[in-house]
Amino acid sequence: MDKLTQYLNAHPHDELHPSEIAKLLKDLNEKSFNEAVLAIPKELIADVALELPDRYFEDVVESFTAKEIAQSVAELESDDQTDFIQELEEVDHSIAKAVFNQLHEDDQADILQLKQYDEDEAGAYMQVEVYTAKLHHTVHDVIKEFAELRRKDELENVNYLFVTDKKNYLRYGIGLDNLLVFDFDKTLKENIEESPEKFKPIVGHDYDDIRDVVQKFQEYDLNSMPIVDEKGVLLGRITSDDIYDIINEQATDQMYHLAGVNDEAEEEEGIFKAGKARAVWLSINLMTAIAASLVIGLFEETLQSLVALAILMPIVASMGGNAGTQSLTVVVRQLALGDIAKHDAYRTIKKEVLLSLANGLFFAIIMGIIASIWFDKGMLGVVIALSMIINLLSAGFFGSMVPLLLKKMEVDPAIGSTVILTTVTDVVGFFSFLGLATIILL
Repeated sequence: MDKLTQYLNAHPHDELHPSEIAKLLKDLNEKSFNEAVLAIPKELIADVALELPDRYFEDVVESFTAKEIAQSVAELESDDQTDFIQELEEVDHSIAKAVFNQLHEDDQADILQLKQYDEDEAGAYMQVEVYTAKLHHTVHDVIKEFAELRRKDELENVNYLFVTDKKNYLRYGIGLDNLLVFDFDKTLKENIEESPEKFKPIVGHDYDDIRDVVQKFQEYDLNSMPIVDEKGVLLGRITSDDIYDIINEQATDQMYHLAGVNDEAEEEEGIFKAGKARAVWLSINLMTAIAASLVIGLFEETLQSLVALAILMPIVASMGGNAGTQSLTVVVRQLALGDIAKHDAYRTIKKEVLLSLANGLFFAIIMGIIASIWFDKGMLGVVIALSMIINLLSAGFFGSMVPLLLKKMEVDPAIGSTVILTTVTDVVGFFSFLGLATIILL
């Protein structure tokens, strides 16, 4: 509480940053948190609530009236307003309706417009507040108007000027650095006509997949992107700060999926939903573990004849599992970043197989020598060496092929990949090791 109070007292309200307030709040225990929330400046309530993890959202909004929340929501940009209302609807639909009804009709219209899009569509992430200039405007008038809006703090994060015609069709995009070297007495059209191709904007469409928009931001190093409808009418823009949030969310989803957990369930405060989601994958993993055990059961007599096999067996499976995870992680991440093209599957699989084969040969020699000396049985070293080569080879192949196959089936490559891979490396590892031991040693 003291740190938060010190921060609030040390900064004028126009210099307070919601993320810093959220950071200080997260360090408090439950009792202190509920007390400290009341110290949040009223105009920052919604901003701070959005900065906090989802589990804190309800505690924040319950501390204020619908009118106070609505006044705070009115300070947000349209995309954040929509996010807030949608999150509030999940907490308490009646409060969300009360807050929505107290907003200005323009804000209500913006929210309803953005809510029509699915969460994977570009339109769901755009801001409808966009500063535009018309082709017939002079540069001097544009800069004068822009400066006036900036002084009133009605614009922020603007470094790109969208130029439209009289029907609001997007025609050009001009960086502010280019605008400053234009002839101020000429119209935008006259300035642009000297090199029109230079000012052709990179655009997104409102129903584009947001992942394609993220890829364009990365490819062209954009700060913002205009969003248009199918006819080319300018609807809004997506800014880089939203793209960073999306990239972080995608990376989090990917890590959770690789671990076989559900990202939405893990955000819940209660343990039932998260436990249920994890139990599904653990159940599948149990089935695959039983399958691996059945393979071991096929070679019961071999294991009874040579106890050393039971000691060495986990090494083969473990090395295969780790090698496969390396290939799997690399391929899943490259797919997420768009580094693997549709025709790149063969090259990717080939690379991972060769890497796994090289490592397999290297560690097979080392482990073969260790096993031979350890148990004073030269052929046992040969058996484990051959088995490691086979298992690491299959690990590289399936570790790269499984996510590529899932991607082709339009399934998230991270979902279920680890379970499939673990099954393959365990079954192949145990079967090859015990099978070779049966043929060579007995």
